[in-house]
This record gives sequence, structure tokens and C-alpha cells, in this order.
Amino acid sequence: MSHVARLHAAEIRNHDWSDAPFRIDRAGHDRVFDGGRGPQLSEQETDHIRMNVMWVTAQVLGYEDPNFDVNEFAEACGVATRTRSGRLNGGIEAGVRVEDGRYARPGTWEFDEGY
Repeated sequence: MSHVARLHAAEIRNHDWSDAPFRIDRAGHDRVFDGGRGPQLSEQETDHIRMNVMWVTAQVLGYEDPNFDVNEFAEACGVATRTRSGRLNGGIEAGVRVEDGRYARPGTWEFDEGY
């Protein structure tokens, strides 16, 4: 995984997403240290937020890096990438706009030729 992808993944994994819809907070928020007040998402809702943040970031990283591996990145972000039987979850790849190994240009559904 590229250096930039590792940095993004570390930041996504580090953030406490459990109250993300209810407050605007700094990078690296953690309710334990920041005085968790107010509503909190369920564990499943929190995982959904984390996964969406991972996908949005992965779209840009995949477009910029021809060697990008969305499953490796998702795992580094703290997103579950395996099914109960241990196989890769195909839903991870389904969350990005990719065609024939090429990622759509960020903000569009258009695919550039080559890198």
C-alpha cells in the first residue's frame, strides 16, 4: 500500500465515528478522551459511516494509484473485509466505481484511458 494510502487509513481507523452525524469534531476524535456527550450510533451504524468514509477516500486513491488495492486499504481502515467463512467480502469492491481495473475520475462516472 502506498505511503499516502497508509496515512489515510490510519486517520480513518483512528477516528471515533460513533457520533459522527451528531457533532463536528477534530481529526482523531475519541469520545473517551473528548467527553462523549450526546447521542451515539450503534456499532453497526458506526461501521457503516467508517465504510462510507473508506469508500470515498478509496475512490480518489484508486484513481491516483494504479497499484491501489481497495481490500488492503479497507482492512487498514478498520473495515471488515472478510465473510464469516474467511473469504474476501465482494461488497468492498462494489463500493467503488471501477471498470476493467480503472477507477472513475473522482466526482464523476467517467473512466479515463490509462493512467
